[in-house]
Amino acid sequence: MDVDVLEQAPLPEEYCQLRVAAGLSEKSLAAAEIGLENGLYSLCIRDQGMLIGMGRVIGDGACFFQVVDIAVDPGYQGCGLGKLIMERIDGYLQSVAQKGSYVSLIGDKPGFYEKLGYQHTAPAGYGMYKKLA
Repeated sequence: MDVDVLEQAPLPEEYCQLRVAAGLSEKSLAAAEIGLENGLYSLCIRDQGMLIGMGRVIGDGACFFQVVDIAVDPGYQGCGLGKLIMERIDGYLQSVAQKGSYVSLIGDKPGFYEKLGYQHTAPAGYGMYKKLA
């Protein structure tokens, strides 16, 4: 597949559209504009300029990293793009991680992430969340 893989954040509008198309929760345009500016690492996959895949890393840049926004357009799923995104993200993390750095993610498809070396936190700890607004 001939696609462009770019280390850059998507535009807020296309970010919001791809999240919904890929089955992730909806984000407001205002939140996307702020959030995309504050990420540590972003990756876009484009087919003839159209955003078809993305992934991001957020956090403090040393102690804690969180993998977020792993999304592939449904028309391109099953082509290995999710794995490509995660390989690039893992490469970034390996290049910046410090001794004791902690990487977390909340995955809709845990089996996919387990194949890439991610483990459940339980029973040592339990992932939790609090939804605001």
